[in-house]
Amino acid sequence: MTGMPNAMFNQRLDQLPAYPFPRLAALLEGLEPGKTPLVMSIGEPQHEPPAMITEAMVKYASLWHKYPPGNGTPELRSAIKGWLDRRYNLPSGMIDRDAHILPVAGTREALYLIATCVIPQDQPGPKPKVLLPNPFYQVYCGAAVLNDAEMVPLAAGPETGFMPDLDQIDIETLKACRLFFLCSPANPQGAVASRDYLERIIAMAQEHDFVLAMDECYADIYDREAPVGALEICAAQGGRMDNVVVFHSLSKRSSAPGLRSGFVAGDPVIIKRFNALRSYCSATIPMPIMAASAELWADDAHASENRDLYRAKIDVAQEIFGNRFGFYRPPGGFFLWLDVGDDEAATKKIWVEAGVKVIPGSYLSITDADGNNPGKRFIRIALVHDLETTREGLRRIADALS
Repeated sequence: MTGMPNAMFNQRLDQLPAYPFPRLAALLEGLEPGKTPLVMSIGEPQHEPPAMITEAMVKYASLWHKYPPGNGTPELRSAIKGWLDRRYNLPSGMIDRDAHILPVAGTREALYLIATCVIPQDQPGPKPKVLLPNPFYQVYCGAAVLNDAEMVPLAAGPETGFMPDLDQIDIETLKACRLFFLCSPANPQGAVASRDYLERIIAMAQEHDFVLAMDECYADIYDREAPVGALEICAAQGGRMDNVVVFHSLSKRSSAPGLRSGFVAGDPVIIKRFNALRSYCSATIPMPIMAASAELWADDAHASENRDLYRAKIDVAQEIFGNRFGFYRPPGGFFLWLDVGDDEAATKKIWVEAGVKVIPGSYLSITDADGNNPGKRFIRIALVHDLETTREGLRRIADALS
C-alpha cells in the first residue's frame, strides 16, 4: 500500500535513527570487496551449537502441539534458578523460580518491552527519562523513543572506562529517570562494570525510584575473571532486588541465537507486571525449545568450552594488533573496539582492500546535544567465526589499516 498519510502511523517511528545494518549496507553500496567477502560486523555466534539442542528437540517433539505457558515451564525456571545460584553464588533461598524469573523469547523483545511496562504514560509534567550508555544496543533507543520518553545518552568512552560516568548525571535527571539501561559486559566495548560501580548504580535506582535494566547477555563470555552481576550485588546487600531486573540469553552463552530463548529475573513486583504485559503481546517459547533451554542452563561445561574458543581468538587479535589502533583485551564479550580515527572511512577501506565487513562505531552510538558522537573514532569487529577464519580476517584488517 502506498500513499498512506502519516497520520495513520505512530509518529514516533520517524524519530528513530537509522538501524546500523541497513546504514552499513548503504555506506558500502557500489563498493566491490577486494577479496573473498568475510562478515565480521554482526555479533552472530558461529560456533557449533551443543548437540543437546538437537537431542532435546527430538526427545520432546511430541510437545510441538501444545501451547506453551507464557511464564515458562517449572522445569525451565528451575534450571534458570540453578544457573543463577551457581553463576553468582546466590543464597539458596534468594531466588524463587516462580516469583523472580520470567523466560522470554530472546532478550531483544524483553529489553524493548520493559520500557512499556515501567515508563508511566500520559502523566503531567516533563517527559520521563530513559538513561543509556552511548554507544549502546539499539533496542534501548527504540524502547525509549516509542514509549515517548526522553532518551539521555551517557558517553561511555575510554576516558570513563567505557562505562557511563555516574558523577556526570545531575539530580534533576535522576529525579525524572524511570529506566536506566546498562550492559555489562558491554556491547560493543567489552567493558565490565566493577562491584563498586554496580553497588552505586543499584543504590541510585532504589533512592530515585527508577528501574535498572541490566543487560548481562555476555555474562558467560569473559577473558580472565567472571564479571560480577547485579543480582550478586543484591545478594551481598541482603537479597533485596527492588528496582533491579537482569536480562540473560542463550544466544551467546550457548552459540544458539536462533533458539530465541532467554529470561528476565529480579524484582518480583516488576516481574509480575511484566508477565501481565507479555500475556497480551509477546511470543512464548515453544515447549521443545523450553526443554532444550532447561538442559542448556543446567550445563556449564559447554559454556566453558565456548569461552575458551573466544579467549583463543582474543589471543590472536593481540598477536596481530599489539598496541596499535588502541587495541586492548576486552574483559568480556567477543567484540574488538578499535580506534581508527575515522570510522566510516576505515570501514570502506577495509571492505575495498580486505573484503572484510566491519561496522562503524558511530552507527552504534548517537550524537549528543553537544554534537559529539563517542563512537566516531572506532570500528567494531565481531570475533564470531572459527579460529583460522578469524585469524585471516584480522590479518586482512590489519594490513588494510596499515
